[in-house]
Amino acid sequence: QVQVLESGGGSVQTGDSLRLSCTASGVEFRINAIGWYRQAPGNQRELVAEITSGGIINYIDSVKGRFTISEDTSKKMGYLQMDSLKPDDTAVYYCNLDLQIQYPTGKYFNDYWGQGTQVTVSS
Repeated sequence: QVQVLESGGGSVQTGDSLRLSCTASGVEFRINAIGWYRQAPGNQRELVAEITSGGIINYIDSVKGRFTISEDTSKKMGYLQMDSLKPDDTAVYYCNLDLQIQYPTGKYFNDYWGQGTQVTVSS
């Protein structure tokens, strides 16, 4: 069973930094694409940053210059480095991994969500 594991959330002050991490377990896999999403109370889930299957990196405007998405292919980990945090960044952050899974019968492609990690930024 595929599980996406996230870590790194917490409660910080304005201007502080956090790094979120994400990986999968339970299967032999390769990461095709990574997406970091967030959902604040009363708001829809929004895509914050992504690395597409073609290696293109995108950010929403509100985090450009402050957040950095990256991937360590050797460790099969995805990261979201968040600097200069603001109260508006407060949300539950979710990792979405687009995976290529190797089964004995062949390859399988699907995307999976992590359980979410809370990020709270106080002023």
